[in-house]
Amino acid sequence: MIRPNYLKEGAAIAIVSTARKITTEELQPFLQLIKNWGLKAVLGDTIDTEDHQYAGDDALRTKDFQDALNNPEIKAIWCARGGYGTVRIIDDLDFSEFVKKPKWIIGYSDVTVLHSHIHNLGVETLHANMAMEMDVKTAATRNSPFEVLFGNNYQVKYPSNHSFNRKGTVSGTLVGGNLSILYSLIGSPSHIDTDGKILFIEDLDEMLYHLDRMMQSLKRSGMLSNIKGLIVGGMNDMNDNTIPFGKSAEESIRELVSTYNFPLCFGFPAGHVNDNQALILGREVQFEVTEKEVTLRFNK
Repeated sequence: MIRPNYLKEGAAIAIVSTARKITTEELQPFLQLIKNWGLKAVLGDTIDTEDHQYAGDDALRTKDFQDALNNPEIKAIWCARGGYGTVRIIDDLDFSEFVKKPKWIIGYSDVTVLHSHIHNLGVETLHANMAMEMDVKTAATRNSPFEVLFGNNYQVKYPSNHSFNRKGTVSGTLVGGNLSILYSLIGSPSHIDTDGKILFIEDLDEMLYHLDRMMQSLKRSGMLSNIKGLIVGGMNDMNDNTIPFGKSAEESIRELVSTYNFPLCFGFPAGHVNDNQALILGREVQFEVTEKEVTLRFNK
């Protein structure tokens, strides 16, 4: 995998939205944060623009992201907000210049479209909090992207206190992101090959039966057959029918992967959670689940 250059003080980063609309006012805490990091923010044309729920129409969102990809002065692109919309522009983006001179693409949730597509181009990306709402998340949410972007040693560690965790230690390339998006990309050019890799998944506000359906689809499509490990992040605010589905999101996942013997953890601090720590997708990692703690170490 190709690693984009780490950032230096004074570097310019583009702030764009590939999905939902957002205002400069909503971005003020984030803009102050990156100023404190010594970075220069360049707001894209999608900021303060709206087309119904989107940050401008498809053509504008495509052009805004393309301009940031092609601009040699821009060293990273931070997506401002998720929601829905990235898949509508992915096939119109030209990554030929980006592959020659890669830069960090940052975001999560709907940005999983970009993470997956760019993974297939052989370039690392950064799964981290959107520019929006950085100020209401944990210090680790805010600080972890800094550690990655400036090339510091980085790992994520938390207590292994979930009864569904399965012990083990493996190494491999980290891939994944939002489960709903991964499911929607199956069979498309943005679908990722998970063979021999460590898969991370997270989701929010899904029907429990639909989450089970998505996991069944991942299994039937072979995405779980040869993975080395499974990391389950936030599975929050799930919904149920009047007649209960009968299983939580975690119970569905545990049941579905019960025939595999790879290391497994739940409650990983990433995703639609208050503690949304950065993950370097495409990076070689060591994933360890013990009785006491879960550790994800990223190779330098």
